[in-house]
Amino acid sequence: MHKLRKIQVSTGIFWIEVPEADLRVLCGCPADSVKHLSKRGLIVTQEQNGVTSQTGPNAILISDVAVQSGSFSNLGEFPVLQMLYFQGMIIPNHPNNTGQKPLIMGLAEQVDAQMNYIHRGNYGLISEAEMIDAGISAVEARELMRMKLKFAFGGIRHARELLDYRVVGPEPVEVQGGVTVRRLEVNRFRFDYQGDSAEVDLNLGLGDEYESPYPLGFHRIRRGYFDVLHSGDGDGWDVNRPSMASILMFQGRIYLIDAGPNIAASLRALGIGINEIEGIFHTHSHDDHFAGITSLIRAGHRIKYFSTPLVRAAVTKKITALLAIEETSFADFFDVRDLEPDTWNTIDGLEVRPILSPHPVESIIFLFRALGEEGERSYGHFADLVSLQTLDGMVTEDADAPGVSRDFYERVRADYLTPATLKKLDAGGGLIHGNPTDFCEDKTAKIVLAHLARPLTTAEKEIGSGAPFGTVDVLIEPYQEYDRRHAFQYLRSYFPTVPADQIQVLMNTCIVEFNPETIIQHEGEIPEHLHLVVAGAVEMVRSRGNVHGELSGGAFLGAAAALRNKPGDRTYRAASFVKALQIPAKLFVRFIENTGLLDEWERQHEKRTFIQNSCLFGTNVALPAQNRIATAMESERLEAGEVLNLENNKALRLIKAGHVQRLIGDEVLETLEPGDFFAEEEAVFGLPSVFSFLAQTDTDLYRLPGEVVADIPIVRWELLEALERRRRLALSTDQHGLPVFEWRPEYSIQVQKMDFQHKKLFDLAGGVLNILTQGRGRDVLITALDSLIVSTREHFSAEVALLDSYAYPEIKAHRRHHARLLEQISVLREMMTEGKSISDADFRIYFEDWLINHILAEDRKYATYLNAEGCF
Repeated sequence: MHKLRKIQVSTGIFWIEVPEADLRVLCGCPADSVKHLSKRGLIVTQEQNGVTSQTGPNAILISDVAVQSGSFSNLGEFPVLQMLYFQGMIIPNHPNNTGQKPLIMGLAEQVDAQMNYIHRGNYGLISEAEMIDAGISAVEARELMRMKLKFAFGGIRHARELLDYRVVGPEPVEVQGGVTVRRLEVNRFRFDYQGDSAEVDLNLGLGDEYESPYPLGFHRIRRGYFDVLHSGDGDGWDVNRPSMASILMFQGRIYLIDAGPNIAASLRALGIGINEIEGIFHTHSHDDHFAGITSLIRAGHRIKYFSTPLVRAAVTKKITALLAIEETSFADFFDVRDLEPDTWNTIDGLEVRPILSPHPVESIIFLFRALGEEGERSYGHFADLVSLQTLDGMVTEDADAPGVSRDFYERVRADYLTPATLKKLDAGGGLIHGNPTDFCEDKTAKIVLAHLARPLTTAEKEIGSGAPFGTVDVLIEPYQEYDRRHAFQYLRSYFPTVPADQIQVLMNTCIVEFNPETIIQHEGEIPEHLHLVVAGAVEMVRSRGNVHGELSGGAFLGAAAALRNKPGDRTYRAASFVKALQIPAKLFVRFIENTGLLDEWERQHEKRTFIQNSCLFGTNVALPAQNRIATAMESERLEAGEVLNLENNKALRLIKAGHVQRLIGDEVLETLEPGDFFAEEEAVFGLPSVFSFLAQTDTDLYRLPGEVVADIPIVRWELLEALERRRRLALSTDQHGLPVFEWRPEYSIQVQKMDFQHKKLFDLAGGVLNILTQGRGRDVLITALDSLIVSTREHFSAEVALLDSYAYPEIKAHRRHHARLLEQISVLREMMTEGKSISDADFRIYFEDWLINHILAEDRKYATYLNAEGCF
């Protein structure tokens, strides 16, 4: 009989259970993993000695990579909450409160990221100083911190106090009860117990994405003038419905209100392509309103991000903790537009008023309004409220105690009862959610109750309506056809030099609609019509070469095949309801001939084909963005044996034909092939490269200015991942491929004083590693580690003093890097003083991060600045 049981719960999610060891592991925790476990019967409600609780996991194995297929891979917030509260592991006197803590397992950097992300998910901003830094007054910060401490039962506790962890490497590590786990390769793990074993693979395959736990169907949605499209009415625990969210349509533009789990599936079901989204209004950072935010990076433009500075700061700290990136990076992926709180802000004709809402993390509710033929109409989106009874119980006149003032309570009550044409309310109840009875006297014309994991009660049905997924409330009727406006804008992106009157030739054709899963064009057929997608999502497939991708607004289907009068090389299927401008092929050919664009189109087509087949761009980049890239690409050639000169490099290189070797010194680290890219360090991120590049054969390149791709979020993300992966190639390794800490000349940042100190730190780190590998004893190890910590603090102080003397503009961010690195090494020191063992793998991972993300990245940034100031 097998003692170790493995179940595939969903794509990218597995369950490992060892009853004898009382171990239940959730392997992979993307959004809504708790709902998937409930659907599979792995979480059920039970009663023990008269106490009701849930079953479920007591450990989580997290992914090696933070994002896959555009979605977060490691969202442990809700699984951990389920363990602590629904299972009772933290509840006093609960039968499941045995002293065991939820266990997080994975790579050291991912475990550390989880701890920080869960900490931010619990509390948001954790000090008055952080709140003031976000732009509010000291008086306001004090008021909000008093409220936050009341929600937190008087004190803020780091996730490390609530959770246990294991760092998983190539060697077996004991989980508990004799069960071990080890890492086989990237995202592949093996569990062993008493001769029984099971392997789990957390990698997503080509075309795979994390699944939605609930069916959403398909919905035909009209682009309106001022409409509210209801895209969720459940909460983070509802196994049958998406979390509370809405989509606002204003003058044909599409704005999200929050980005909850499985947002890609929700948008597909609603027939909305990612590139149609103008912006997102964000209420707060809890996962059921936050988990889908990385899906928005897949757009071909930076989506506008609207919130108050306070909420934006909390969201930024959470997402950058989860992804282990710098806070300033958030603005690289979103067009951040801060809103002034409690004020009507105007956004392209739409007015929006964000209002503070009491919650454990920084949170706002939104009022929107617009003018129509019948006067002003308004919508209130009131997610994550607090019941007035709970808030009243928090009132205290002691200004130094956790709680709120009576004046604060009255302001919140007045804001909550602001009348509107339509209002959607959090009616979830409990300590941190709203109560429908608070709105019995609300003068709003229509109230919708949401944020529930259960049906409305009879009493609640007398207060408010429901709003199932896909229903629409029209606030102002439209009298314009927005689909044609979008079609014209897309055509202009393809033909920017063609006069508008000539583009009207193509515009004077019909707009057709395709039902979901309908084939629009077949591979191997010469198309009679081209289709310019104006709404919805289209799946692109080709069995040969295993090509798969999803296209949205602006995709031009069949253009190249029509111009060449040759069969198309891929099949296009409607992934949702799709609207497209249907242009006869003969008309399109005449249009290209009449405008003299045939030769240019052929040149662009060759480049676009290369772009679509490249590992960097593939099918992830929207067609209008592909056009911009193709226009900017220039040919370049290297002769065999030629070294590419990257001095003052501002261009990314894409290999069209031939092979290029990446070297550090004389060592060949990898050989790049056609379709690969390189030189992203300085071209996009402004970092001098530690590598050199040698043409192994005669090589044809495309040279692409870095600024062209820097504003395409999905490409920037791919480049960021590649940059980190390739920096690891710069590490010296032993015969087993493990990193060792030996100084190389290429690590120099060309600032002599800092280089000298870096070399000393390398020597000290090498000494710690030798003690660990030789097993020379705890006291010797602690002494060596203390020397490294002291020297690191001295180095950081000297570095900051130098940067301050030269007025380095990014010194604040650099200080934050120092704080994070010192915190990490302090955790290792603390483990030893508590009697826990640390392995050489733990230390290698820490110092590897120190080298890769600090010396090879942040220090090289300031070095460029100092060198320009004459400091060497």
